[in-house]
Amino acid sequence: MSMRPRSRPAGARPFLAMAAASLLWAIAAPDAAAQRPARVYATIDSLRHIQSVEPRLGPPGTVVEVYTENLPPQARIHVGVGAMRAGFEALAEGTQEIWGEVSATVTVPGYADWARPLVFIVFNGVFSPIGISDPFHVTDDNGMVQRTGRITDEGLGCVTLRDNDQYVYALNGDPGDLKPGDEVVVEGTITLNGPCGGADAIEVVRWTKGG
Repeated sequence: MSMRPRSRPAGARPFLAMAAASLLWAIAAPDAAAQRPARVYATIDSLRHIQSVEPRLGPPGTVVEVYTENLPPQARIHVGVGAMRAGFEALAEGTQEIWGEVSATVTVPGYADWARPLVFIVFNGVFSPIGISDPFHVTDDNGMVQRTGRITDEGLGCVTLRDNDQYVYALNGDPGDLKPGDEVVVEGTITLNGPCGGADAIEVVRWTKGG
């Protein structure tokens, strides 16, 4: 992990919706085989938003630049990656720069699955989470994602899907007879920060009812 100052990233935070009031973070350190993973409870509101993740989609093995300058000062930080309610792997350790900037270069793990997004998380020295990113969309070799969830009415004027991790996506394409409440599995390509309320959008290639 490299730590270096950068200018403040531009752009607004994408539309996110997380209904869970609290989450169980299971954090596996790099030598997790030799020690029991720590477990930390954290509420979404207690975590700062990691300001920049570039790129925000790609297959396993994608090299990602993580940057933020809004975290409280820490003597030591760790950067990890994982999925909501499924645990996080701490990938690297470092320190903040003089003005609090955190910059990390991390690689999307080979086990990452196109069926779930990942998030990057910053921990303090005792592995308490302090910052979380917008979702990174893991793609397959064809640049597609798969999402399982429920059709919802988010009041955005478009067909939306809330997946099992409570992220909301706008669905582009022919919705057929889909209606709010239907459980569905969709596959397609991702467009970031789409026109429907800023939600990431899925250009649907195929969908089936039933989760």
